[in-house]
Amino acid sequence: MKTFLDYWVQVATDLLAQALAGEPQLNESLPKPFTSGSFGFTATISGDLEGRFTILLDGAILDAPLLGEGADQKEGWAEVLKETCNAAAGEMLSQSGTRCRVEKFEENASESKVTRAFELRSGDRAWAILVREDMHALPAADSAAKPAAPAAGVPATRLSPGLELLLDVELEASLRFGSREMPLGEILDLGPGDVVQLDRHVSDPVDLVVGDKIVARGEVVLVNGNFGLRVTEVAAPQRRLESIRCLF
Repeated sequence: MKTFLDYWVQVATDLLAQALAGEPQLNESLPKPFTSGSFGFTATISGDLEGRFTILLDGAILDAPLLGEGADQKEGWAEVLKETCNAAAGEMLSQSGTRCRVEKFEENASESKVTRAFELRSGDRAWAILVREDMHALPAADSAAKPAAPAAGVPATRLSPGLELLLDVELEASLRFGSREMPLGEILDLGPGDVVQLDRHVSDPVDLVVGDKIVARGEVVLVNGNFGLRVTEVAAPQRRLESIRCLF
């Protein structure tokens, strides 16, 4: 059975090549000693799996502008590696049905034991990456003993027979990352390369919109190479039903 680490390797191999300058390649290798200034991050995982997943990097990697010239390399690595963990959780759910999520992602450079070692290579330069997986699956009895509870503030709702007839109707859902009001003149002046700043921070949840209604919010993840949404909050059932009024 594939572990969280297996899914992380699968995701990181593609994501790091896409997100970093020079399209570096991630390959498994023998453990190598770090230079001074090594750093790392630990993801606290919960769900069907619980535990910690730690990624340590050779400090020399901060001297390479893999995340762009002038960027805060350490902060950038935190964002990229957090995304690899979120994407690994998405792949695990998609391929095996195992549900897990990243509860916390924090800096940690004190891990002494490693599970697997890798090398990130770009041209004639290479940097060591060490990974430690310390997680376990919850016993089946635990999950069976805890019936799924409705989201906070959302009462359980039983659909009427009439509404049940609509459950197979396909609706178009879209993700909204943010919005901004702009004068018509600015819109007409837009050209290739222009950047439009939205009213939402990169760490804020995105909206899942059906019709003109927000039916859920969550985090953007990668699933089989495509963008996906890990839902963190949902609207009340009545509000979700209101989203289809304009379609009938």
